[in-house]
Amino acid sequence: MPEYKFKAHGYVGLVTIVAAEVLLFAGQSFVGHWFTPIVWTGYVLFMDALVYRRKGRSLLVSNRLELLVICLVSIACWWLFEFYNTPRFWRTDLALWWHYTGLEPNPYLRRVGYDWAFATIFPALFETAEWLNAGLRRDEEKPTRAIKLPRPLLYALVVVGAIGAALPFFIISTWLVPLVWTGLFVLLDPLNALRGWPAITSDLARKRWRRLAALCLAGLICGLLWEFWNYWALARWTYTVPYFGHIKLFEMPVVGYLGYLPFALECWALYVFARSLLGSRPIAAQTSADSIVIDLQ
Repeated sequence: MPEYKFKAHGYVGLVTIVAAEVLLFAGQSFVGHWFTPIVWTGYVLFMDALVYRRKGRSLLVSNRLELLVICLVSIACWWLFEFYNTPRFWRTDLALWWHYTGLEPNPYLRRVGYDWAFATIFPALFETAEWLNAGLRRDEEKPTRAIKLPRPLLYALVVVGAIGAALPFFIISTWLVPLVWTGLFVLLDPLNALRGWPAITSDLARKRWRRLAALCLAGLICGLLWEFWNYWALARWTYTVPYFGHIKLFEMPVVGYLGYLPFALECWALYVFARSLLGSRPIAAQTSADSIVIDLQ
């Protein structure tokens, strides 16, 4: 596998991460309160350069418009998750699962902080997964015959996913958090497959595991880093998790880390669905799990 030049923005990202850590522990208040968006911007820059080094192309070098789309979809989708977390969002005392502390008091600057941080979530996941995906063993050494999934089964999954995605809005309970990270995936992934777009459902029918493995591992890696960096930040989040919530690694109850696996899959299914609404078609090679990020014909 050829290796390409490590791009300069990767060094900028690495310096940003290290400088943010140093200034945070030195007690620099501004960095402490804006640590999450700063450090994750550095991480995205660093991972993009790693992707380019491995593939010879990356979002920031080869597909900046797609990176902008991913950032916008990331912001929109995380506000959807915030709505799940606070289903009666016009009141401030009903956040169910995660709770923010130490935020910027100015509401306009606070919104900038929210959107900046939210804009890094999908790029961080997908850059990490793209890098992992490119490094995993290729699937083509043993061609296998695809399994034809019955369309009624896919439609049944869509219905089950729709029920699971809607239920937390009607039954307000801390116990339903797994549905937040699974319902939309079960709804949208088979729907993406039915519409001819990349989907884990289609990958598994073709006995392709690489994209699934890359996304799940990326979710776990980013999850650990989210919780590690969050633990030291001045503006941070804490959790209410009813499943063994007292056994923690950083602020996250240990069992909660399992949620990062379906979370990554759900984010990707949301992105693919949102991307499909913009028109065109994905390149055919992506149906065989050759990429995480969508390239269009």
